[in-house]
Amino acid sequence: MDLDLDERTLAFRDEARAWLAANVPAEPLKSFDTAEGFAQHREWESRLADARWSVVSWPREFGGRDASLLDWVLFEEEYYAAGAPLRVNQNGIFMLAPTLFSHGTEEQQRRILPRMARSEEVWAQAWSEPEAGSDIAALRSTATRCDGGWRVSGQKTWSSRATFADRAFGLFRSDPDSARHKGLTYLMVDLRAEGVTVRPIPQLDGEPGFAEIFFDDVFVPDEDVIGTPGEGWRVAMTTANNERGLSLRSPGRFLAAADRLVSLWQDSGRPAHTADRVADAWIGARAYQLYTLGTVTRLADGAELGPESSVNKLFWSHLDVALHETALDVLGPDAELRGRWSDGWLFSLAGPIYGGTDQIQRSIVAERLLGLPKGAR
Repeated sequence: MDLDLDERTLAFRDEARAWLAANVPAEPLKSFDTAEGFAQHREWESRLADARWSVVSWPREFGGRDASLLDWVLFEEEYYAAGAPLRVNQNGIFMLAPTLFSHGTEEQQRRILPRMARSEEVWAQAWSEPEAGSDIAALRSTATRCDGGWRVSGQKTWSSRATFADRAFGLFRSDPDSARHKGLTYLMVDLRAEGVTVRPIPQLDGEPGFAEIFFDDVFVPDEDVIGTPGEGWRVAMTTANNERGLSLRSPGRFLAAADRLVSLWQDSGRPAHTADRVADAWIGARAYQLYTLGTVTRLADGAELGPESSVNKLFWSHLDVALHETALDVLGPDAELRGRWSDGWLFSLAGPIYGGTDQIQRSIVAERLLGLPKGAR
């Protein structure tokens, strides 16, 4: 693609930069894994939505700006460079929304997307189960047909944002005689519905970043099924490809972290033993930026995200760990004090696990991209 931006794109970037400079909170918000912080992030995302910066690439009718994917990438770069708050509704905006655009009905899009853009409804990802982590196809939670909808029973675990979220999306086995990828239905569930119990899971820092969700004969109306009942796996692959691929981890996140790392290294007296790793992290962030721009070009030409998103996920998850571990080494003994880098490092360690473990991603790359036989070593 042409990396020389035209006047319209430059004007869009400059407008975003100016708005963020004037509106990003001077003091960091509380963690959105606390009740107070969750409310603060809702308010922030409402401000974003008022100015149509919440979901820039969405159609205007849903709260967006009809911006291109390139515009979105540039906005994300400006967003992270400005130190703006993390998105409390990233599960909805970056994972469920692309799924609704691909598989949802017009009614679902009109009903759900505007409220999502404003974080009036915050979404949890309800995929993993006690015996179905990265192997989602082994799930046991069920959805049974009833008059006007479905009765859902079972348990989900490690559900991000579920402690304070309003709704959740996930897969449920709707055909008891099916196995693995067959007979699954993709549902959206109200976490305030009768029969739903949410049990927070404390992290190392004590904050409930995840939760277990128990469903006891919970009614879900037909209007909250995404796609065709029984064909939920195909719908779920759209969600997974976006989680691993383009939208969940934009280059802006790593470009900003790499620039902070370089500044930290310079301010710390340029310790020689970390110089190569600082340079590698900076180069990695720029490589990821260029790779993403290539993906944007392909999508603009009509391509779709596919199994190559697993390559992307492997790269960014390990880049995140490398960035933070290098920063901790630069800091030396001061790294043991809790702060941005130590907190970020703890979270980065989850990257090779969530969204499908490294082992799962490598199997996808081997079998679906390289054409190796299943089970080859």
